[in-house]
Amino acid sequence: MSILWKRCAFFNALGGSGINPLHEDITGISIDTRTLKRGDAFFAIRGHRFDGHDFAPEAAEKGASVIIIAKDNIRTLQKISVPLVIVDNVLSALSRLATAARARCRARIIAVTGSVGKTTTKEAIRHAFSCIGRVHANAASFNNHWGVPITLACMPADTHFGVFEIGMNHKNEIRSLVKLVAPDVVVITRIGAAHLEHFNSIEAIATAKAEIFEGVLLGGTALLNADDPLFSYMEKKAYAAGITHVVSYGEAIRADYRLLDVQLHEDYACFQANLGRKKTMIRRSAPGYHMVQNMLAVLGIADVLNIDIERIALALQDFRPVNGRGARYRLALPSGGTFLLIDESYNANPVSMQAGLSLLGKSSTGDSGRRIAVLGDMLELGRLSREAHENLAGPVRDSGIQIAFLGGHAMKYLADILHDDLQVYYREVASDLLPLLLDHLHAGDAVMVKSSNGVGFSHIVTALLERYRPIADKNLGFSL
Repeated sequence: MSILWKRCAFFNALGGSGINPLHEDITGISIDTRTLKRGDAFFAIRGHRFDGHDFAPEAAEKGASVIIIAKDNIRTLQKISVPLVIVDNVLSALSRLATAARARCRARIIAVTGSVGKTTTKEAIRHAFSCIGRVHANAASFNNHWGVPITLACMPADTHFGVFEIGMNHKNEIRSLVKLVAPDVVVITRIGAAHLEHFNSIEAIATAKAEIFEGVLLGGTALLNADDPLFSYMEKKAYAAGITHVVSYGEAIRADYRLLDVQLHEDYACFQANLGRKKTMIRRSAPGYHMVQNMLAVLGIADVLNIDIERIALALQDFRPVNGRGARYRLALPSGGTFLLIDESYNANPVSMQAGLSLLGKSSTGDSGRRIAVLGDMLELGRLSREAHENLAGPVRDSGIQIAFLGGHAMKYLADILHDDLQVYYREVASDLLPLLLDHLHAGDAVMVKSSNGVGFSHIVTALLERYRPIADKNLGFSL
């Protein structure tokens, strides 16, 4: 097992005091005993629902090499045989370790944010840049106030490229995180109506996203979406933050990395782009215009960092979306035939929902197959929630969807509008939709499941994958 931190460097970075000397080097970082591995350092972070100090004895039993606790917990935990590091605040200590990790590593660092597409873009960078060198990136969506520090603290010293997704749902959240990451390049995918529950306008969201410019290293680059209506607003914010190198990607004439031609097919997409002085043609294994834009951003980053674009373009050809963010499955029905399942169950806002519905509309069906949308609430839209859900009626109709299964409180607004146009089944609870969906599945159907993660529609996807046998499909390119 490789060493992540030498024990002396680890202890010095934390800035605390010790009980029992550290006698092992650190092989990993953990804040969750469910995934803790022997040799990990366990940080007993206090969260909204759990206090990591309550799990410190379990961490010791599972083989933690050291446990970091707050000083007000010494009395209850001092009898633990595992070495302890006592600090004023555990999360602050983790941030200090993250800062030390950034300082010791000479990797080129990329930070990604945006209302849509940031996780897919991050994963595409991870995938493509792995052909060039060692890449370290957030696991899943570890993009918040504890996810970013733990990802940074886990970055090996010999990393070539660090890729950090940074999320937010309030102002002043990105600011502190990006200063930890200290990126060479920042990418903003697109600004949309996400988290409006906590903001009074799209411009306010854009201002919060623009905090990412404040951490860019001197001489660094900001890459913006030239097709975003707020492009000029964000460009001004970048320059105001002191970034002198601002470039863009997209279909707009002003784009530095310009999309020239796109051909969208059911299971893949082809596009041609002007990347500086070179034109490149790419065939992508995942369909959808939004996916093309994400891949164009990756190519732009490669050019900014003077990486061989042809190698990156070749690597992107077999990149496939992760679970919950566009993964596609061909599943066999017991009665014969198959249906297509598109898993978009992790996130949803008005922009991504329209992109998903467009993707479903371009998915072909078999003989007598239907396009079926299984849609859950878009969360954190505040006072605009009703309007945003009602506004999905047009995209649903335009996508040629024949059946809609709608779940969640706010989806009732959409259900009331669509009842006269297509078959609509509404239930307030996601689990109540599953039996209805199972009763209606036919061979040749194309089914998309999309909602905000908190609504629980991922359980519908899990149930379908457990119930029906996956069929290898070279066009979909997945394996289970």
